[in-house]
Amino acid sequence: MPYRSLREFVAALEQSGELLRIKAFVDPVLEISEITDRISKTPDRNKALLFENTGTEFPVLMNAMGSERRMCIALGVNALDDTMHDIESLFHKMSSPKKGLMEKLAMLPELGRFASYIPKVIKGRGACQEVVMAKPDLAKLPIIKCWPEDGGPFVTLPSIHTKDPNTGIRNIGMYRMQVFSTDMTGMHWHKHKVSARHFNEYKKLGRRMPVAVALGGDPVYTYAATAPLPENVDEYMLAGFLRKKKVELVKCLTQPEIEVPADADFIIEGYVDPGEDLIWEGPFGDHTGYYSLPDWYPKFHVTAITHRKDAIYPATIVGIPPQEDAWIGKATERIFLTPIKMTMVPEITDMNMPVEGVFHNLVITTINKEYAGQGQKVMNAMWGAGQMMFNKILVLSDDAAVSKVNIYDYGALARYVMNNINPATDIYFSQGPMDVLDHSCSKMGFGGKMCLDGTRKFDEEITDRLLPFNISPDFSKGRIMKAFPEITGLNDRIAADWGIPVLFVAVKKEQPEQISALHREFCRQSGLGGIKMILYVEHTVGVEDTADVLWRFCNNVDPKRDHFFAGERNKVLGLDGTRKTKKLDNFDRPWPNIIVADDKTIEAVDRKWGSLGIGKIIMSPSLRYKTQLYRGGATVLDSE
Repeated sequence: MPYRSLREFVAALEQSGELLRIKAFVDPVLEISEITDRISKTPDRNKALLFENTGTEFPVLMNAMGSERRMCIALGVNALDDTMHDIESLFHKMSSPKKGLMEKLAMLPELGRFASYIPKVIKGRGACQEVVMAKPDLAKLPIIKCWPEDGGPFVTLPSIHTKDPNTGIRNIGMYRMQVFSTDMTGMHWHKHKVSARHFNEYKKLGRRMPVAVALGGDPVYTYAATAPLPENVDEYMLAGFLRKKKVELVKCLTQPEIEVPADADFIIEGYVDPGEDLIWEGPFGDHTGYYSLPDWYPKFHVTAITHRKDAIYPATIVGIPPQEDAWIGKATERIFLTPIKMTMVPEITDMNMPVEGVFHNLVITTINKEYAGQGQKVMNAMWGAGQMMFNKILVLSDDAAVSKVNIYDYGALARYVMNNINPATDIYFSQGPMDVLDHSCSKMGFGGKMCLDGTRKFDEEITDRLLPFNISPDFSKGRIMKAFPEITGLNDRIAADWGIPVLFVAVKKEQPEQISALHREFCRQSGLGGIKMILYVEHTVGVEDTADVLWRFCNNVDPKRDHFFAGERNKVLGLDGTRKTKKLDNFDRPWPNIIVADDKTIEAVDRKWGSLGIGKIIMSPSLRYKTQLYRGGATVLDSE
């Protein structure tokens, strides 16, 4: 169902038992984020939060789409796959051959339904313009500061509207906005984004770039702004399809070239001047679980702020997973599976982006394999498909009908994949565009990729017979740790208990090329027969926590640069997922810290918890990560 305002969505969440109201004062600076982090990481207490006393006239809605159920409520479906099936049905109807006039005429209602989703500009003002601030002042909004090393408060759920100055085609994207003054923010659009291309076009023309930011309204608008649509496809067309009703737009008051949703809660109008000096923006605690470090970005000058009379300010936090963005990403995974299958990679049968991979870092794909080399064909197609170009690690498996494994059963899936892999021939390395937020790349936005082809192999692909793995009785964790004092932790349970030929090893790294040298010596130890892969992480990481190891490893590794083979016939792959430094690794970029709350905020929220009315206190998730922090704030000190 379409929601006419964010308040209507809040009512739906409350009616479903998915919302908690907090009436006590909570500071938008750090405290709202800390409470949200505790709630969102506690599965049996995970709810949307409405902070009603923020020190401003506006309440703040947090974690609104932070579970599968709430994401479904936002999209008006019973299950996320419902939308996928709807898209699949539409594709089949539109693309199937029509035998005669009657079959062609039968398509008219479908075409009419599709046309009804096209956004429409209406005359007059919308509900989003019921109140116009006499003087635009961002300080009147409860804009949150999320983490202690953030550069300031950030608008974290903005739907940012721009247009191509040559074609007039609209784009809506979501990019964080750091607040620098009452009427100026940064505009953090990456070089790969459509809005950044619009910015460059305005720069060529020597013209100011009109921009408008929408907040609230139907949550589908927020989702559509994050969706990885092809360039020149209107996000509000997708929104209309998802809500089964066209989006009505109104012209901005001070930037009339831009149209915005009439029923949004807030509109921030303004411009970016391409001829103006950039501003040093950041740091920001990002969705990778690490700080993204400061860089130069355009300034956004506010010319008007309008809002509904009953406006609710929406916000989100990102950080160490899981957070709300994991569920927004899960919706994208399900919604866009059909377009990927039907337009680019038809052999794909399912896809899963585990939360530990923070979207791009780790993608699992199952395929219907019919010939030798098909895995490589899928690999190349995936890395050339829109935002999948940012993927770092791609894991391929057979369709469940062949593997008899559910793509969400990670233990069984990993066992199947690794039993089908010869590390010397079935793991592929490449390089290409990477997410600007990927701190492991030697050069920003360009780095290594890896594909593990865990599909069953045809005769043409087999060089050595693959045997099911069982850990050797000669393997001794104690002996290995005694032999290598730099090893601070070794997780062999994955191999011993789950039958997966992989080890996790934590290492205190103190000299150049230490990990590759260690890997060579490690692989000479007895009892390693059948082990195919060893993942190395830094000494601060607890290797017994598989989720944490994968999160830290996927963030810190550049697979092309950081891999090495050793062991009998070079069949044991080592991957260095430790922190990289100038001294030890000749790594020239600054390295970010992981994101944790500061002690002062944790203590303040502990004291305040009893007044919040949301049940028994939940201890801060940040406490378990304090020992993994390095000195230096958002950027790790070189001396660490």
